[in-house]
Amino acid sequence: MTRQDIAARKLERPLEKLKSEACARWSGGGSLISAVRQPGMTVIAEVKRASPSRGDIRPDLDIAATVAAYERAGARAVSVLTEEHFFKGGLADLKAARSACGLPILRKDFVIDSYQVWEAAAWGANAILLIAAALNAGKLHQLYGEASQAGLECLVEVHDMAELNMALKAGADLVGINNRDLKTFKVSLETTENLIGHVPGKVAVVSESGISNRGDVKRLAAAGVDAVLVGEALSRSRAPEAKLKELLGGATLDANGN
Repeated sequence: MTRQDIAARKLERPLEKLKSEACARWSGGGSLISAVRQPGMTVIAEVKRASPSRGDIRPDLDIAATVAAYERAGARAVSVLTEEHFFKGGLADLKAARSACGLPILRKDFVIDSYQVWEAAAWGANAILLIAAALNAGKLHQLYGEASQAGLECLVEVHDMAELNMALKAGADLVGINNRDLKTFKVSLETTENLIGHVPGKVAVVSESGISNRGDVKRLAAAGVDAVLVGEALSRSRAPEAKLKELLGGATLDANGN
């Protein structure tokens, strides 16, 4: 399905035209890696309409308004799902997010082709997600290099030691540990806790999936992660700005001030 979609888009807009558009794009947003490496916990706030495991989350999500709220609340980066069939996103969402904020933007999709790399650059992303489970070692290395040519950074997502080793061999300096088992959809923060000790100190770590409250953020901070990527908890909320402040510890504190 992804390959068919890419083939159709290539006919609409050839790669060379896309590369020209990417070179002329607005260069705002800055570095995702720099945002993740800032002192304290970084939140990469995600806009998410649906998912394969949860179905519809917020079909009526206003991308621009939500991203602007994230920025006001203290997000240091934004993740935008552009996959159409399972997540009900699109490249128009990426454009809307870019116009609404000055934060680094991550394009989150099943990136399997160089064309998607240049799409991300042309539509305003600063970084792309590369999922180790969806790629072999050679393809991961090739797409990582293509991203560098396009002026993009990469968040390489892993679920286990084999994938982590593959990411490190590809030169990843930003690794995302996904707490969701892609086969069972079961989520456990222990995935991050078990893998992070094998990540070299020079590599920044983002924990993904299953983060819904301040306690989760504090637990992952204690494990040593640099950032958390939060999607469903924020997108489901009718007050995303307040929810993000809560995750960061700036609102809805308990009796102990946590």
